[in-house]
Amino acid sequence: MQHGSHPNDWARFQPGAVEGVTLMKAHFQQHAFERHSHETYSIGLTHAGVQTFNCCGTLHASLPGDLILFNPDQAHDGKRGAPEGFGYSMLYVPEDVVAGCADPEAGIVMPRHFRQPVVRGGALARQFAQAVAAINQPGETLRAEELTRHVLAAILVRHGETGTRHLDPRAAGGLRMNKVRDHLQAHYAQDVDVLTLAGIAGLSRAHLTRAFAQHFGVPPHIYLNAVRVRKAQEAMLAGTSLADVAVDCGFADQSHFSRRFKGALGVTPAQWLRQMRVAGTTLRN
Repeated sequence: MQHGSHPNDWARFQPGAVEGVTLMKAHFQQHAFERHSHETYSIGLTHAGVQTFNCCGTLHASLPGDLILFNPDQAHDGKRGAPEGFGYSMLYVPEDVVAGCADPEAGIVMPRHFRQPVVRGGALARQFAQAVAAINQPGETLRAEELTRHVLAAILVRHGETGTRHLDPRAAGGLRMNKVRDHLQAHYAQDVDVLTLAGIAGLSRAHLTRAFAQHFGVPPHIYLNAVRVRKAQEAMLAGTSLADVAVDCGFADQSHFSRRFKGALGVTPAQWLRQMRVAGTTLRN
């Protein structure tokens, strides 16, 4: 368990039961997350205290027993809503894993987006807690996988919506924004500027930022940081040194890399890598 600068701040990461999923368990009293997003779904359960965060232009509060439901690329921050801080667990789930939980032939037809970022958990909260607890149980890999997939599908069926905030990708505006997204994904290691992105989209700089945020839910700089963090995680797990990761993923230096990484995940890159390696070795054994 890795502590931050405050003794009551800690976070622990490990691979989840389903390949590609990451589990985070954490408690924070002083640490505040900067505004950020994840390319994955972020599905969590508050266990203690009060967590507050801004999302979709509204301040939300998550209490014990509440589920936290963020869609991919949905910008949010996070901090304590009470003096004692807050404790929670979170599953970061790639979009293809969520899509794989659907089974129309078995009657499991899921929406692809959550309606709101905080809901009262009830029975689903208990199922989520059971799935998380099963991840560390020796000899229970199959059970943990099944519980994880079941609760992911159940939460989306119960709290999802069929509509989407994105524009029609076939529309001219959608095609322009997709070109900008593709540029960010291909050139994340570069110091990208708004003028370049506006030129790709054929829009003014101010219009580009508004249009991109409308299409993807976050402004370009937050989307770019999410891409850089994901690429950094992949590179670290592949054995690339932290110094090389910082340079290769477009961060100005290791300090910049650590600051942006911790702002999004609550731990430094070195702490995250150490936890993932130890947990991965334990699960394989």
